[in-house]
Amino acid sequence: MGWGIRLVAVGMLGLPAGVGFGQTATPATTPTVKPKPAASKTVKTPAKPAAGTAAKSKVVAKGHGAAAVVVAKPTAESKRLTLAFTASAQLRPMAQQLIATRSAAAYNGVLGYAAGHPGEAAAAAELSLGHAYALDHKYGEAENAFQKAGQHGQALADYADYLGAQAAVQGGHPSAAYGLLDHFAERHPGSLFVPTAPVLLANAYLAAGDAGSAIRVLLPLQSAPAGGHTDFRYALAKAYQASGNAQGAAALYRGIYVGDPMSTEAEGARKQLSALNVPLTVAERKEHADAMFNAKHYEIAQQEYRALQKDESGLTTADRDALEIYAAVCDLRLKKLSRGDVERLPVTGDDSAALKMYLQSELDRNEGKSDQHDLMVEQMLAQFPHSRWLEEALYSGGNMYLLKRDQPHAIEEYSELVQHFPHSIYAPNAHWHAAWLSYRLRRYPDAAKLMDEQIMNYPAGTEIPGALYWRGRLYEDVEHNLGQAGNYYKALNAAYVNSYYALLGRERLSVLGSHQAAVEAAPALAAVRPVNDPGLTDTLPENDPHLIKARLLANAALNEYIRPEIQLSATSGQWGALAEAEIYQSFGEDTRALQAMKHSGLPFFSLPVSEVPSVYWQLEFPRPYWTQIESDAQGQQLDPYLVASLIRQESEFSPSVVSKANAYGLMQLLPSTGKGLAKKIGDKHFSTAELLSPTTNLQLGTIDLRLSIDRYGGQVEYALAAYNAGDGPVRTWIAMNDYKDVPEWVESIPYTETREYVQSIMRNREMYKAVYGGK
Repeated sequence: MGWGIRLVAVGMLGLPAGVGFGQTATPATTPTVKPKPAASKTVKTPAKPAAGTAAKSKVVAKGHGAAAVVVAKPTAESKRLTLAFTASAQLRPMAQQLIATRSAAAYNGVLGYAAGHPGEAAAAAELSLGHAYALDHKYGEAENAFQKAGQHGQALADYADYLGAQAAVQGGHPSAAYGLLDHFAERHPGSLFVPTAPVLLANAYLAAGDAGSAIRVLLPLQSAPAGGHTDFRYALAKAYQASGNAQGAAALYRGIYVGDPMSTEAEGARKQLSALNVPLTVAERKEHADAMFNAKHYEIAQQEYRALQKDESGLTTADRDALEIYAAVCDLRLKKLSRGDVERLPVTGDDSAALKMYLQSELDRNEGKSDQHDLMVEQMLAQFPHSRWLEEALYSGGNMYLLKRDQPHAIEEYSELVQHFPHSIYAPNAHWHAAWLSYRLRRYPDAAKLMDEQIMNYPAGTEIPGALYWRGRLYEDVEHNLGQAGNYYKALNAAYVNSYYALLGRERLSVLGSHQAAVEAAPALAAVRPVNDPGLTDTLPENDPHLIKARLLANAALNEYIRPEIQLSATSGQWGALAEAEIYQSFGEDTRALQAMKHSGLPFFSLPVSEVPSVYWQLEFPRPYWTQIESDAQGQQLDPYLVASLIRQESEFSPSVVSKANAYGLMQLLPSTGKGLAKKIGDKHFSTAELLSPTTNLQLGTIDLRLSIDRYGGQVEYALAAYNAGDGPVRTWIAMNDYKDVPEWVESIPYTETREYVQSIMRNREMYKAVYGGK
């Protein structure tokens, strides 16, 4: 068959920059004491008044070029929704508890509420019960609850109908779904479920054995946007299959399995093709295996490559040899590959030979045999100069030398990568490493050239703030061109105003003061583009039906639908993130409110504080437990905003979170650390569970942070790096003792996670001060 490898090389897998096969510690895979916490749990803080209960009427636009959010007059629909929201306000804590725990007591509480309240309040309670029953796979009870919800009220009738139909299908009563879904769009215009209701109706018909009706529902929508969705195509395929149209079904199943391999329907499509006795071609199976590899499902990919090897249909020896090497690369990712395994791999002449060389180079790297690694890379350069595996080997080699602190060799590997693969996803990071390491070696002309190239060639890269700052420093410190230095700092401040490096840039501008002579901006600065202001408003359109409906959904604890419902509003881009966050905050979910802001996609760190309504900043930089944070921080002579910034980074203010590394609570303390600190303050009865108490965690955590800062002579950046990566690596980095200043030390941290961790906390401390004015 003679296929070339269709795997995306490791660097193309969506992995963070720095990850290479077999690496144990690279700039992107930081060995950290406390990895990112597990999913946050509910914050047990007192509930606040429900958001948005008071109607507003003003029209406000914030930011340059923003279109005004028109607050329309109340409509019959908005009035009905508002009454339902008000009527069910007391349900919210019970409903949220039910969804969180689904305990017998929680069920009884909501059942009692439903029995004791009329109309829309009862409807919301029944929706909450139905949702909980469905999560517990009690579909009959769920179907009954959703039916009652539809009988009691109309504000969330579309949810009652759709979710009730879903429960009916899942519970084996598909005919009960027909009336709920037929003409759904006409009965519930504008509903979130309009695009998916036909698919659910078709599945109900299929579950009842009525393929003809399923086809009748789906075919008219095949050319509509919904027709391209995987669930739509899968339902249509099942309908074709049930009606005897095996050819039509097979075409759809094949398209799903090969074209949407990561969809939930892909495995079902494979099984149905097998049931239809329609074999996938070898090329299609190979493409699917490649997709599994690229998605990091290495066990599955390996099994599929091995199965393909055994296929009898038309594979050449070269094909089988290539598949054996592809399976070996899965073993490498699974840390199951030995040198003997590589040596036994077949000798090939296509790109799989480059892959075999790559495997050998990675084993050399892992064993510390850098000379042999380099020799293998040289052979790849000579024989396979365009192979993606050469690209992978060069990046891995650069990372290896970076960690070895062999800067000249690292520059060489990174530069080779950029030269041979200028459009690689690794290229921006590799180019920056070459620029920065040139600076560290005091090869200033090389560094200046490379930094300007970085700005011009990779203007969208995350490395640009650093490139602007350090190029400015070169102009200031080496070339003594203070005017041009100022130009770079100003460009940095304009495009990345709230970044770590913009803060440093403003400090340099302050130092330069009147010594800057006006000079024409360097050509590289033309590539720097300030972000467009999204025109955020702090005035919510109180009569917008989707906004009111989202709040009502929160009362019923249908939390997963809050954001999609808000996004249905045409103007939600200007206020949707605020609305979602305020909904969560209004029932004490500060962590989820913060996460809503973080996941909003809004460019907060490129917008001046003064040009974004203050409420956004307060949600982005919240202050739960502030009284105690302030008290404990001051007791340890710490900046309380530093403590808040660390908590924001570590736990997002969730006091109940426990990380995979077994770190607990707000400040993510290890039990051993907590026990030692408790002993220091005379607590002889300490238990690990106490670390989930905000009071205990903050008391011990601030002591721990103070001790860490003191160990490093008061240098906060060193202490933060140790908090993330541990004392050992930090002591090693400090011992090099060839840094001009602390920012240079921070940029030189070889672990990407730790470097960004330090920069983020230092930046966020200043953001807290800017938002709250030092209060």
